[in-house]
Amino acid sequence: MEHKTALILEGGAMRGLYSAGVIDVFMQNDIKVDVIYGVSAGALFGLNYKSRQVGRAIRYNLKYAKEKNYMGLYSLITTGDVMNRDFCFNKLVYELDKLDFEAYKNNPVEFYAVVTNMQTGKAEYIKIDDAEKDLEYFRASGSMPFVSNPVEIDGNSYLDGAISDAVPIKKALEADYKKIIVVLTKPFGHNRKKKSYLPYKLFYGKYPNLVETAKNSYKKYNETMELIEKYETDGNKIFVLRPSEFVNVKRVEKDTNKLQRIYDLGVSDCKNKLNQIREYLR
Repeated sequence: MEHKTALILEGGAMRGLYSAGVIDVFMQNDIKVDVIYGVSAGALFGLNYKSRQVGRAIRYNLKYAKEKNYMGLYSLITTGDVMNRDFCFNKLVYELDKLDFEAYKNNPVEFYAVVTNMQTGKAEYIKIDDAEKDLEYFRASGSMPFVSNPVEIDGNSYLDGAISDAVPIKKALEADYKKIIVVLTKPFGHNRKKKSYLPYKLFYGKYPNLVETAKNSYKKYNETMELIEKYETDGNKIFVLRPSEFVNVKRVEKDTNKLQRIYDLGVSDCKNKLNQIREYLR
């Protein structure tokens, strides 16, 4: 285990295009990792590192951002999912901007998609070696609460991995990887505020463990940020990339200029730190 380098990709819906910019620079500059933990959008965009498809995430998001069948209110009203299942996990990956399933399978990088088990309320870290066979786990990881149907897999119901473990740094530290790169999608100092968990009780009352997890998720997130900042300050255990400025991107963003801007920020922030990243990995 000690030789391995882990990459953690936070979610954040369309803010995840920041991470897409980072991993494109990684691929273009031969920055290699052994293990990836992708949460929500971090899983959906991060899989392109394993399939070696530079530019794919920003390309299809710019092209289809305003397509009513891709993501948004029309899809939510007509299917119950804000992210259209047929468009995103059928047409897009097989026809419109094909995911290279073969390259994904042949790449030795280990990929874990983080999902939240609705019955237990706990995070599960699903190792996905075959993206085509396990595409539903990627969908589960990115299924935002209240605007997504639960994803049913093998008798379990799943939702967004960010509910239970938005940035799985503890998981990576416990695994004792030699190097850990964390890509966050909000600038330094961002914390979550306490919110009413009543919507969770109303929506997901039959899943008490999920409600309890959601109730405390802001606390866990803030503790995770504190831990990351501690390790970031204390030494060379982890390397953190985060947006150097705030870009106001909605969770379901239709403005392609904003999408391009958050992606470009990921590219420029990563390029500015390339030498430091190489030194850290060395």
